[in-house]
Amino acid sequence: MHKIRKAVFPVAGFGTRFLPATKAMPKELMPIVDKPLIQYAAEEAIAAGIDTLIFVTGRNKRAIEDHFDSNQELEAALLAKGKAEQADRVRNILPKGVECIFVRQPEQLGLGHAVLCAERVVSNDPFAVLLADDFLTYGGAGITSDLAEAFGRSGKIQLSVMEVDGPDISKYGVVAPSEVPGGVAGLIEKPDAVDAPSNLASIGRYVLTPDIFDILRNQPAGSGGEIQLADAINTQAQRGDVEAVRLNGLRFDCGSVDGYLDAIMHVAEQRRRG
Repeated sequence: MHKIRKAVFPVAGFGTRFLPATKAMPKELMPIVDKPLIQYAAEEAIAAGIDTLIFVTGRNKRAIEDHFDSNQELEAALLAKGKAEQADRVRNILPKGVECIFVRQPEQLGLGHAVLCAERVVSNDPFAVLLADDFLTYGGAGITSDLAEAFGRSGKIQLSVMEVDGPDISKYGVVAPSEVPGGVAGLIEKPDAVDAPSNLASIGRYVLTPDIFDILRNQPAGSGGEIQLADAINTQAQRGDVEAVRLNGLRFDCGSVDGYLDAIMHVAEQRRRG
């Protein structure tokens, strides 16, 4: 079974909920205390054994590339002032052997389209997808590691899911469970709460197989007039090719201001406790 070595990070969104802060700065670089959202996601992927990070970017996202690039002038300036610890933090944002590749999404046509933009780099390999807006706290190596291990056992697409009760379930892709434990019979994008097939919501971590590209390429626009990743996964689920792994941790929706503030307060509290 193929090991997961590549991860796709869709980062082309405008971040309109955080204007004017995101007018010139990508929302993915907004910090949770002293580290940007995208770095947390990258570190989670690396902890899962992934060594190729594929960023699907858009206009005004060059700062993400700069963040993961070396900055020898800054390092030298810090060392000259005796700030060796800070210089190490800048130098070691990514460990040796990890490669960053940047792909442009020319139009924002949905998450499915963003994933499709990475096809040439992904090639015929299975791959992870991480949405930096979903800030996850988790013991061990992280949820992406759990998904990769589950894929290694079955070779099936893996979704990270969590329980969401009440009307908020309509904000998510919702799993229709199969009769097989952990199996997924379908994935419905943002159903009305009364029509939701379960209380299991798909969140922003996936392990996908490359056959999804053919589905996305021929898929009509779905919810919001966009090419939805959930619709493509639903097609694969109907074939019996999808499984779910429950989140054993906390999720903060950093695509919203309230969720972002909650994440900062959570991390700050953990830091204070040491």
